Amino acid sequence: MIAADKREVTNAQPTLKQLYPKSHNHYRFKDFFAFDPKGGTIADWNESRNIFTSEDFIIGLVEGLEEEVGPASSVIMYTIGCQWGTLDSEYFQKWFGEEFGHNVRQSNLMFLLETWWWPFTAQGWGRWEVDMSDRKHGCIFINLFDSAVARTLGDVGKPVCHIYAGLFAGFFGALVKKPLSCIELQCYSMGETYCKFLLGNPDKIDAAAFWVNEGATARDIQRRLQNGERLR
Repeated sequence: MIAADKREVTNAQPTLKQLYPKSHNHYRFKDFFAFDPKGGTIADWNESRNIFTSEDFIIGLVEGLEEEVGPASSVIMYTIGCQWGTLDSEYFQKWFGEEFGHNVRQSNLMFLLETWWWPFTAQGWGRWEVDMSDRKHGCIFINLFDSAVARTLGDVGKPVCHIYAGLFAGFFGALVKKPLSCIELQCYSMGETYCKFLLGNPDKIDAAAFWVNEGATARDIQRRLQNGERLR
């Protein structure tokens, strides 16, 4: 996993982006990251500083929080993710405008979202799918494959990707300029093949959380939405 710091880094050697500023096909590891051994920094394509961390870091972070605050650790991780997503939305809109020459409001939504998430995939946070089929109900489903947190913690029998849920809520909320919430409906750490999140207005997510506590699965909740049942 790679953690990104939004401070810009100036490298001694010109980066690939500096050499080819109009290039968008920066999908190779050595293209996306610029290493400066002399300065001891790693910058990504968008010129933010990155730090390479091990799985031990994730385990230490999660288990350390659980030891200190107990069940509230999930709330703290969600809050961290939410603040991260809010800040990253601002940073994303800046570099997106610089790279593509127009602002996010003028872009195709799916192209916009894939452009935002690609750096996360490159940094080791996993791949995703955004399901807009229930958008008319005010909800979006997000499938996450190879979650850095769930992959590291393994099958612990409960959702563990609270930082991702907060990240999605913070980013999308800042993008549409209204408060949104997100809940993980299923998790790789519960024995599922991938993680699934539901994003929407806070009242809808509160209702979904109630359904989950009552034993509803992600498929149950999506079917209820498709059958016209309201989350309220």
